[in-house]
Amino acid sequence: ESFSVKIGNRFTMVKPFPISISFTLKDYERDGGEVPDASELLRQHGINGQQFGIGVDRIDYTKGLLEKFLAVERFFEKYPKYTGKFTFVQIGAPSRSLLKTYSDTISAVENEANRINWKFKSKNWQPILFLKKHHSHEEIIPFYRSASFCMVTSLHDGMNLVAKEFIAERDNNDGTLILSQFAGASHELHGALIINPYDIEKSADAIKTALEMPIETQQQKMKQMRRMVMSHNVYSWASAILRTMSSIQT
Repeated sequence: ESFSVKIGNRFTMVKPFPISISFTLKDYERDGGEVPDASELLRQHGINGQQFGIGVDRIDYTKGLLEKFLAVERFFEKYPKYTGKFTFVQIGAPSRSLLKTYSDTISAVENEANRINWKFKSKNWQPILFLKKHHSHEEIIPFYRSASFCMVTSLHDGMNLVAKEFIAERDNNDGTLILSQFAGASHELHGALIINPYDIEKSADAIKTALEMPIETQQQKMKQMRRMVMSHNVYSWASAILRTMSSIQT
């Protein structure tokens, strides 16, 4: 009730401070210039396609990458008209690969991407482009800006800043965010399509919804989320911590 724990005569305050990113009014109002062409980004990786979705994660068992790929597979099974036109791009940063649990996860994710690609691929097209390496933020920005949607399928996540980074790069207020209900960001980003990543069927349908969402609806939802990220940025996060600490009576 009072966000505090009492042991003996000592009180300890326990308060939530949802972390964010550096996204200011200046960033919000900027003219982002020309958006990279989606088909050109895909061609750079030998894929002919018109649209892509993006996922950016550490390769970690909490990020739901296997569930995400199963949703992509089910999407193509249910909606084959997107075959040859749409590709899902997953940027995956290897994590703690010296630990067996993590190296097994990396192998499992890679094997699943290969299995699905062999199932659907055709000449110069494949359903999943798995980019397994560390990327700088500058390398990721073109994917954020050109993707039709960003998909976050965390099975357990304190916040997930990728969701907010994607929103910050959508200067044209378009695009859609598909967001796991198990990511902390789902409590703040009410314009996202919220999914349970264990529900493969509904996650596949969310991909279709994102690709076919009218531009007016996209812009309404994206503007709402961009305003939220701007007003609750990393500076307001730090300020809230300092204000709370200074108000505590010792």
